[in-house]
Amino acid sequence: MLSLVKLVKGAIALNWRQLLLGALSLAIFVSAWQMYSWYLNANVSGYAAYVPYPGEVAEAFVDSFVTPAGTDGLVMSDHIIASLKRIFMGFVIALSIAVPAGLLMGSYITAEGLGMPIVEIFRPIPPLAWIPLFLVVLGYLKGPAAIVFLGIFFPILFNVILGVKRVDPILIDAAKTLGSKKRHLFLKVVLPYTTPYLMTGIKVGLGIGWMCIVAAEMVGKYGGGVGFYIWDRSDIGQWDYVFAGIAMIAILGILTTGVASQVERRLYAWMGMK
Repeated sequence: MLSLVKLVKGAIALNWRQLLLGALSLAIFVSAWQMYSWYLNANVSGYAAYVPYPGEVAEAFVDSFVTPAGTDGLVMSDHIIASLKRIFMGFVIALSIAVPAGLLMGSYITAEGLGMPIVEIFRPIPPLAWIPLFLVVLGYLKGPAAIVFLGIFFPILFNVILGVKRVDPILIDAAKTLGSKKRHLFLKVVLPYTTPYLMTGIKVGLGIGWMCIVAAEMVGKYGGGVGFYIWDRSDIGQWDYVFAGIAMIAILGILTTGVASQVERRLYAWMGMK
């Protein structure tokens, strides 16, 4: 417990400026939101109901974890678990395919020549265009997970390819001169050099993945999920709960990206990069 407290204090001491600026930014945003909601209500605007006060949203956010909503009787935590399952499934599949494919396509001209035409056929197609097909064929768990897979796959793939191609030839020549075999060359030179690009792809992909999962859950309207929760509450005009669901998506996105950043730091330390 004491070590955890010291760790938190150390993190605050190192990042106090960023934390202060972040708190100031949020305070300005909430104040502007409060003033705009007050303006709409004071002028009896027809849009006032669509922009609830921050305090109302905060109350709805807390209540969403307590009071079951909709015909399925789920609370917010149930919807979060459903969305996280889909995100995790899509992310793991995307990572397990995109990383080896990117390493191969970045390292070998033949692999790039074979793989890139197929990639370029599917890359311009928005993942959301596949929602109706995937929901019918794969169901309400695997279907949205497949949409997430498409959203995460391409950022990881192209960043890994870019990382491999950006490896400094001098480092490779030096390693070969010192007698490194292909396996050691890959582990000691190519992989460490590519890791920052991989982590960038993961962070970008996770952001796209959350956009995809919300859209898929809204269209599917079954099987729970935060996207389903937002759509369900908008159907009955509970806009404070809609905003609470939107805030939950923002929090989940920040948390997953934060986890990726922590993994990145530990990975760099393990590899001796930082």
